[in-house]
Amino acid sequence: MQNHTVAVVAFREISPFHLSVPCLVFGESHPKNSAFDLLVCSFEDGPLITSAGFSIAVDHGLEVLESAQTIIVPSWRDPHERPPQPLLDALVAAHQRGAQLVGLCLGAFVLAEAGLLEGRQATTHWAWAWDFAQRFPGVQLDTDVLYVADGNILTSAGTSAGLDCCLHLLRQQLGSEIANHVARKLVMPPHRQGGQAQFIEQPLPATARDSRLAGLLDWIRANLQIPHTVDSLAEKSLMSRRTFTRHFRQLTGTTVNHWLLSERLALSQRLLETTNQSIEHIANLVGFGSPVTLRFHFSKAFKVTPTAWRKTFQGVV
Repeated sequence: MQNHTVAVVAFREISPFHLSVPCLVFGESHPKNSAFDLLVCSFEDGPLITSAGFSIAVDHGLEVLESAQTIIVPSWRDPHERPPQPLLDALVAAHQRGAQLVGLCLGAFVLAEAGLLEGRQATTHWAWAWDFAQRFPGVQLDTDVLYVADGNILTSAGTSAGLDCCLHLLRQQLGSEIANHVARKLVMPPHRQGGQAQFIEQPLPATARDSRLAGLLDWIRANLQIPHTVDSLAEKSLMSRRTFTRHFRQLTGTTVNHWLLSERLALSQRLLETTNQSIEHIANLVGFGSPVTLRFHFSKAFKVTPTAWRKTFQGVV
């Protein structure tokens, strides 16, 4: 079986961190029997000097974009600089043949300049969101998410959100177990709750209560089959409902009900991929209570049924 080619576009003054994100997820942090061929390419010749002052050598040109299944633009050096036409043309051609395109952080500006985000949902770094919205009014900009997929085009918020986006891509390709394996190697959660709002302002510092809540989250994950409510969890944390709600949102960036739903869906994914347990049994294990409820939330979140998800990842190792 032919490997899935992931092409990453590099350029002069690229941030080493942004370039490393897809390389970590699809390259060195991936299991040795990798299903991916990772190729770094550029539209510029010679060693590329990075924003950190050192140079990197790139062996491939834009020709690799003609056959790559996934193409990642990891940010852009200057949102006010129009990317070169050869790069924009190559991205349009790749999109027309069905390749998956990804704009991490300011890479969304590159995809937007190519006209590929017109009429689509997208996101970018919160600090450049206003500028992006003014320049590309036809794009449905969502500044409250870490990443967003619209068809076969994905965009992510700033900096570390690129890791979340790439792990999402890995999860789509090979399932949550392998994505979780890579996330553990990177010492990060396989799926972060909340969105960019949690990074724009943090008026309250972390407290001992937040540390206690972190332990509570671990307990909930181990007991998802139990019905949980805001009141029952506040009582377990020895807090008032109002105080608990405030600290929970500060720690997770989201509400209790949304967090619970996400955790139950994530566990459902893992059980569907790695066990032969019935849909009914899985629904009970994760706390949905009935197969109907599981199917409803699963289909709404992932656009496929639990049974279809299981078939997709059957045999993944």
